Amino acid sequence: MMQRGASLRWTLIWQLSVVLTSVVAAVIVGLCFYGKRVLSPNVALEHRLTAAIAESIKLGPRRNIEIQDRPSLTSLKQENKNLWYVIVTTDSRSVSFGAIPPVYLDVARNVHLFHDADLRGVDGTDEIASIEEFDTPAGEMRMLFGGNSGNDSVLVTLIKEVRRIYVPLLALALPAIFLSVPRIVRRALTGLNDVVGKAMEIELRSQGARLPTEAVPREVVPLVAAFNGVLERLEREFQKRQRFLVDAAHELRTPIAIMQTRIEGMEYGQDRERLLQDVARLGETAEQLLDFERNDQNRENYGTVDLVDIARTVVADLAPLAIAAGYEISFLREIDGLERQGNRPALVRAITNLVRNAIEHGGNRGMISVSVTADGQITVADQGQGISLDQQELVFEPFYRTTPRSTGAGLGLALVRQIVTNHGGHVAVDSGSHGTMFRIQM
Repeated sequence: MMQRGASLRWTLIWQLSVVLTSVVAAVIVGLCFYGKRVLSPNVALEHRLTAAIAESIKLGPRRNIEIQDRPSLTSLKQENKNLWYVIVTTDSRSVSFGAIPPVYLDVARNVHLFHDADLRGVDGTDEIASIEEFDTPAGEMRMLFGGNSGNDSVLVTLIKEVRRIYVPLLALALPAIFLSVPRIVRRALTGLNDVVGKAMEIELRSQGARLPTEAVPREVVPLVAAFNGVLERLEREFQKRQRFLVDAAHELRTPIAIMQTRIEGMEYGQDRERLLQDVARLGETAEQLLDFERNDQNRENYGTVDLVDIARTVVADLAPLAIAAGYEISFLREIDGLERQGNRPALVRAITNLVRNAIEHGGNRGMISVSVTADGQITVADQGQGISLDQQELVFEPFYRTTPRSTGAGLGLALVRQIVTNHGGHVAVDSGSHGTMFRIQM
């Protein structure tokens, strides 16, 4: 069984998906590492702290700020023992927690003037402080805070925050890959599909058939060129074989003619007749072989031919031979004439071979009927013993004979199929106990 390779479409889809995901991941991680270097270490604490304050803060009866420690805020205070913060409303009401470094006291009194700030490198302290603006159920707040113990990872926090960028990016890009790649592959391989179609049309005896390379992707051109090279080498070897067979058939004519002349000069007797029959058979084989190769090489001289006239002529020429062999022979037609484009001598040879085949294998009894229908079907039927089902397709193979004692060379029916195929038609056989019928559809 033929093993199929992986689908190019699915290979590209999953590989591009992996590449895109890897690139996005690398960019995101790279940006987060860069952000870790340039952003305040308080970034990780900032998000947790503002969320905890937002759920813990409320305004008192006098619109003062009150903080009720929730579990999240309590947990932050336990993790960051030096945590401090100053929370201020936009109208300067404030609440604080923890020990505010003295250098930031003046800033604490003016937090309401800032939206956000990163305070590092202040003289007199190594403490890093930040100012952040955030919304709460009690309204907009601004907070100055510090005392981060470093328990929260800035990198992890940044990766979580930028998910609003990479998650939608992947959500859009991955389906786009699944939708666009099949279309891209299909368009890219259009030229290759044309090449496949051309390759399927190449017949064994096609002369000069080559696959086109114009619309083929550049990466596939060497493969197509290599295939064309194979076709060219096969064609050269095929032509050598054809020339050899034609030359051999020509060369056989002379010694066969000499043998026949010498045998005819012998005294009459059983041996003389047997030798004449053998020489005749040898001569017929050489002629059929020559016809087989000539017909294969010469597809010119086509013109308008009348199939009814050709069939009628063959029946008239072979009627004496059929009657002498013990048959009746008939010719039927549905129309007076049926014109087609073809080579008249070749078509005469094809129908002649079918009638001679019926004479040889029809059992020397019954009717041989030749008919032409209006749709271009020519049939030759006999009432012989028929051809077994397993041999019906083999009879069209060169040198195949249904019986070892057959007097033919096994080229007649092969030549019939070759001629009919060259004319764009097909030939079929239907055989059984009632006899055998060959049908040529032109």
